[in-house]
Amino acid sequence: MRKIKLFLASSEELRPERERFEIEIYRKTKLWFDRGIFLHLDVWEDLSARMAPDSSQSVYDEHVRSADLFVLLGYTRMGRYTEQEFEAAFGQFKAEQKPFVFTYFKKPAAGVTTEASLTAFQQKLAELGHFYDSFADANDLWNQFNKELERLETKAFGTFERRMRDTGATYNQRAVNIYNIGQIDKADFS
Repeated sequence: MRKIKLFLASSEELRPERERFEIEIYRKTKLWFDRGIFLHLDVWEDLSARMAPDSSQSVYDEHVRSADLFVLLGYTRMGRYTEQEFEAAFGQFKAEQKPFVFTYFKKPAAGVTTEASLTAFQQKLAELGHFYDSFADANDLWNQFNKELERLETKAFGTFERRMRDTGATYNQRAVNIYNIGQIDKADFS
C-alpha cells in the first residue's frame, strides 16, 4: 500500500470547502484502495492543540514538510498561519522537489470584498512564476483537484524526479511508504 500524504491549508472561512474536500479524498481513497494507494489527508482541525516547545504552528509545519501534496485554499484574506504553511511547503519543495504545491482561490461572490493580504499573496505567487487556479464552489474545487490526482496517478504516483544540485545526476525519490495491509484490522498507517 502506497501512502500519499496531503496537507490542506486554509483559514476558518473555508471550513465548508475543507470538509467537502475531506469527504471527496476519503471517497477517492476507497476507489484507489485496490490500486494500492492510500490518501492520508491532514487538516489543522485534526492536529493536536497541545503546546509545543517552539509553537503549535511549528508542529503543523512539520506535517506540511512531510507531505507529498500541499493544497492551499484562499478566499477573502490570506491568514498568517496559512501563509506560513505555504512558506514551509514551498521551502521544502525548493529543497526536495516535494511536496507538490497546489493553490486555489475561491471566486468572491458579488459584494464580497477581499483584503490586501490576499492580493499581496497572489502577487507573491505571480512573482514566483506560479499560476494559481480559482474555483466557484466545493464541486468545482474537487473537479479541478481530482484531475490533478488522476494526472499524478497516471505518471507513477509517488515517484518524484529530482536533479541533484552537486552532480547534475537524476534519481527517483520515493514520496511514499509501503505498508502490508493483508488484514485491514491490523493495518498500521502511521
